[in-house]
Amino acid sequence: MAIVTSASAGMRAAGRATILQLRDPGSIARAIEEVAVELVATSPVPVVISSRCDIALAVGAAGVNLPESDISVETARGLLGERLVGRSVHSVDGALRAETEGADYVIFGPVWASASHAASEPAGIAALAEVARSVRIPVLAIGGVTEERIAECLGAGAAGYAAIRLFE
Repeated sequence: MAIVTSASAGMRAAGRATILQLRDPGSIARAIEEVAVELVATSPVPVVISSRCDIALAVGAAGVNLPESDISVETARGLLGERLVGRSVHSVDGALRAETEGADYVIFGPVWASASHAASEPAGIAALAEVARSVRIPVLAIGGVTEERIAECLGAGAAGYAAIRLFE
């Protein structure tokens, strides 16, 4: 999963990513919608919108990814129906809660130190493995994922990975 802030970044990443996540927490809804319209219309892979069920519905996105502090997965599912609903989590408990609420996948991390979440303590590869063993839904690793670390993530049981810088 490539996490992008623009349609051009999404199109550059689309050749290597299986899903694009539009994430731009500093932008207003109108600006996010404008990028989402372009991205959904041109992307060869599914697009999910970070935290914005309304925008996902308005632009025909494949779904949303929700931080733990966002609305519940159940509420998002009620709005989005069968579209994808993912949850970013930081613990086994968070992953289990997301699964119980009906999430399609979880993004777990940060596994390693990450510039985009500099204040967050890295959980480590053992914690990723524990989360992957604890839930039946796909777990994507995030945080400090590099080309050299992908195999380690998959070896720990992750179904894949999400990244910002890896796809830039």
